[in-house]
Amino acid sequence: MGQLPKSKRRRMSLLELMDHFDTEEKAREHFEKMRWEGGRCCPRCGSTNTKEASHKKMPYWCSACRKYFSVKTGTLMEESKLSYRKWLMAIYLMATSLKGVSSTKLGNDLGIQQKSAWFLGHRIRQGWANNASQLFGKVFEIDEAYFGGLEKNKHKSKKLNAGRGTVGKDAVVAIKEREGKKVRALRVESTDAQTLHWIILKHAVEGSTIYTDDHKGYTGIEKHGFKHESVHHSLGEYVKGEAHVNGVESFWALLKRGYYGVYHRMSVKHLQKYIDEFSNRNNVRPMDTMDQINATINGLVGKRLKYKELIA
Repeated sequence: MGQLPKSKRRRMSLLELMDHFDTEEKAREHFEKMRWEGGRCCPRCGSTNTKEASHKKMPYWCSACRKYFSVKTGTLMEESKLSYRKWLMAIYLMATSLKGVSSTKLGNDLGIQQKSAWFLGHRIRQGWANNASQLFGKVFEIDEAYFGGLEKNKHKSKKLNAGRGTVGKDAVVAIKEREGKKVRALRVESTDAQTLHWIILKHAVEGSTIYTDDHKGYTGIEKHGFKHESVHHSLGEYVKGEAHVNGVESFWALLKRGYYGVYHRMSVKHLQKYIDEFSNRNNVRPMDTMDQINATINGLVGKRLKYKELIA
């Protein structure tokens, strides 16, 4: 599942996907192949002493822990009543739509209620969380952006009356590899030096080159063993030799188009989930379409998200 030149990527249309998985049995077998490539085992106890069963929803039986299970057990798909084909369609639509898919549109495409589509979308986003927790480049760009409504447009009861600009908005910081183009983005409470330095130290190895704008929070990162160059946006300088943050800016452009044009609003509670969605889509973009889907399926394993937890 390595990176391929754009012209050599194997793209798959939704029609091709559904033709390939034209039965529920084929779709289920694909999920099983991805999860149990080395042989079927019990998701609860890990035993390979399993056999097929006649249970309607749990087609396998573990002789060790004496419980029924399916490929959904122990994944974000657990207790989902949606068919495997609909899960594949949802993963395809969310992985390939660069600006995202609203829950209303996803629900219409799958023939399910908007509430079910909203829950489904968040489970897929949960599978994408931390997929780019480690970056391996030597040259990085890092930049910050702010999301939320303008203070002047808010209801009087919600205005902070503390100024303009970034007041009342949520800060997000993104670090992106120059070569591999992978990105990791995090919602943060502050963009002070302590926070920005921590993000760099967590994601970049010592000796890396860091390109930033002239935000004061990046000052002093050199003492941690990094090479640091910046461009002065406040003075109208956007490129200075190799120093620029255009790569991160392109990530912000897609995220903001999705924010305003597709989702319209991302609550503070779920903002990181949407950030993970756009980060993952950026990171798997060089892959073949089927590899993007398979990477998502692998990310569903070992995680759980219940509806009552999501709305709590």
